[in-house]
Amino acid sequence: MRITKIIRRRISNMALLFAALSFSACGKNDPVSDNGDEDKTPPAEVTHLIPQELETIPEAYYQAANQRGTLVEFTYETYESMTYEQKTRKLTKRAIVYLPYAYSNENRYNAFYLMHGGWGNETSTLGTPGQPSVFKNILDNAIENGRMHPLIIICPTYNNTSSEDSGNFSLALELNRNYHNELLNDLIPAVESTYSTFAQSSSPESLKASHDHRGFGGFSMGSVAAWRTFQYCLDYFRYFLPMSCGTSLDEDNIFAAAGNHDKDDFFVWVITGTADFAYSYDNNRVNKMRNSPYFIEANNKQDGNFAYSVKDGYAHDGRASTEYTYNGLCWFWNEDE
Repeated sequence: MRITKIIRRRISNMALLFAALSFSACGKNDPVSDNGDEDKTPPAEVTHLIPQELETIPEAYYQAANQRGTLVEFTYETYESMTYEQKTRKLTKRAIVYLPYAYSNENRYNAFYLMHGGWGNETSTLGTPGQPSVFKNILDNAIENGRMHPLIIICPTYNNTSSEDSGNFSLALELNRNYHNELLNDLIPAVESTYSTFAQSSSPESLKASHDHRGFGGFSMGSVAAWRTFQYCLDYFRYFLPMSCGTSLDEDNIFAAAGNHDKDDFFVWVITGTADFAYSYDNNRVNKMRNSPYFIEANNKQDGNFAYSVKDGYAHDGRASTEYTYNGLCWFWNEDE
């Protein structure tokens, strides 16, 4: 079945690409509407290549856009991480949610869950509604200019009982190992029953059925969260963006999660920089992926399920995190709608 699906995609790819050239690129940055049968027709799948060189964010994108999205402080109920299964201690947690310009419940949106790194929290990437970060400007401009499809971005936190949890390396590793409980049972159902995504409901069956329209990424310790999400939540996510993961993990256990999936059920894009201390860790991990039966390296999702990009001279810092995330969001779903 796996081989048949991949061959079928490759055979049809050239015909689909030729047909796609006859259509205008207008409307590229429109979300999918629920109105009308034509809008519900699955789009032709064409090859969209991961760039050989990561794109530098245009300087103008750092300024406020004309069409501005909205940040929302989203609260939800969950349980203390270490005793989650016993459900003896309730917690109220917050995520920062980005809604694109002209968000409407009449449209459906892809959802990307973006985790912060060490010494961070849910506000580290997007800021707050009252004090948005420059990354919000980048998102607004990229969507306005058609570089990204309008999407919903959710910035949660693996911090547990203290805002200082992410500053403890060993504790952060353990909290990220546990985070899938909160993510699957509490955060995703709460977010996707509130906002309009491709999930028809917040039931596990509906969330799994819409997994093509959900992604997870993070930089540094956030990339540990991304790999743990791959390990425990692969039924629910299609795209993964682990960036500069500066530690060793139990890769054999993580990769084995793909054993019950077709190779084209997911795509992982690993990104780091040559001046980053995480470079050697990611190199070692990618070499394991190349030797794994579960991964095929390619620069597009028709021919494989993972890619590796290295930015020359980039270190473990905010510039790298911002640029890598921007490139990932520009590529994910770019050919799907």
